[in-house]
Amino acid sequence: MKINTRYHGEVEINQEDILSFAKGIPGFQEEREFCLLPLSEEGVYYVMQSLNTSELAFIVTNPFNFFKEYDFTLEESVIEELHLESEKDVRVYTILTVQDPFIKTTANLQAPVITNLNNRKAKQVVLHNEQYGTKQPIFQNDEVKG
Repeated sequence: MKINTRYHGEVEINQEDILSFAKGIPGFQEEREFCLLPLSEEGVYYVMQSLNTSELAFIVTNPFNFFKEYDFTLEESVIEELHLESEKDVRVYTILTVQDPFIKTTANLQAPVITNLNNRKAKQVVLHNEQYGTKQPIFQNDEVKG
């Protein structure tokens, strides 16, 4: 299937590349299908592109690349909704707010995107953990990745 994207122009994606958000994502409840497209050759940054709205795309990353101590427990309702059977089935992404200069970019650690690698179901989960913020700087020591 061909889709128009914000950053990559027209691209071909496969059905198995589609992430399905049953209830959309906060602020975009009607947007229920996204795909992940690589933004960097190193595989550090991705574009979470809406299949419905070509201009709607979020820059995401695996938060563990930047925050080794990042840890949380999913509520049972989320585990059931995504049909998660094992931790090995889970992939976690965090939405970035890209800044200029890039070194000022922040991550939303309070609302990670949880995906099930087996069935491609996904959900942005709002954590009830005051330890994590919505604008956590990803570069702690002036060290730029990607």
